[in-house]
Amino acid sequence: MTESELQRKRAANRRSEHPAREGKMQTALNHMTVPNIGYVAFLDLAAKLGCVGVEVRNDIAHALFDDLNPAEAGRIASDKGLRLVGLSQVYPFNDWTAERKVAVEALIATAKASGAETISLIPRNDGTALGNGERQANLRIALKGVLPLLQDAEMTALVEPLGFQRSSLRSKTELVDMIASIGGQGHFKIVHDTFHHALADGGPIYPEMTGIVHISGVVDPTLSVGQMEDEHRVLVDEKDRLGNIEQIAALLAAGYDGPISYECFSPEMHQHADPYSEIKRSFDFISSQIQAHAV
Repeated sequence: MTESELQRKRAANRRSEHPAREGKMQTALNHMTVPNIGYVAFLDLAAKLGCVGVEVRNDIAHALFDDLNPAEAGRIASDKGLRLVGLSQVYPFNDWTAERKVAVEALIATAKASGAETISLIPRNDGTALGNGERQANLRIALKGVLPLLQDAEMTALVEPLGFQRSSLRSKTELVDMIASIGGQGHFKIVHDTFHHALADGGPIYPEMTGIVHISGVVDPTLSVGQMEDEHRVLVDEKDRLGNIEQIAALLAAGYDGPISYECFSPEMHQHADPYSEIKRSFDFISSQIQAHAV
């Protein structure tokens, strides 16, 4: 058995030993929330917060895994009791080219070596390829190109609809329907991002197709929804305008039992001197509110 297979087996054992209880959050941490700290410090923070796992990224100032060998990076996470629940990212995946295929293959190989459970695919977000018909065709081509790579590797890809008006993939329904049309349900899951869900005017949720939930809040009262950007994404508290509590409660009530991962892009968050206390306070706030909803 390879090292990555051992890591996956240990992660599966941890999940079976500690199954999610109805209405109970499994928390995780995305490195974008604290991009200024190194990989091992990031793992230590997630473990101290009681997270089940982490999402690591190739688009922050730190090199992926701080240039550690992926197998070693995965072992360190596993030894700290953490799963690598996600490895980000390929962008823009729905502009499918030979270059994009190579990028997906490389990310899959890194995920397999490290024991990461999923890879992340992000759609074009520059105001192009938005037309009805064009965007669906591009999505279908990309999903059909990625699917055999996932099948060969026995890997899952998380696809994230972005709620911005400039995004080429805003609709969860459009994505779920397209995945079903190519028979990709076994290898594609969607990201439910509370920020992007709010920007896309809400709509149906798909707990059975959701692989991870990203959370962040917007608290600035002066912004219209159309003005909200990544830079405004902070921790969730009582001033949150995105309906995080309602979204999380609805997903849990509908049977979702996967990771709920903090993904904050705000420079304000990145400059916190004590991210542990701030994130813990927010997680505790969310948990208390979720429990109140469940009563």
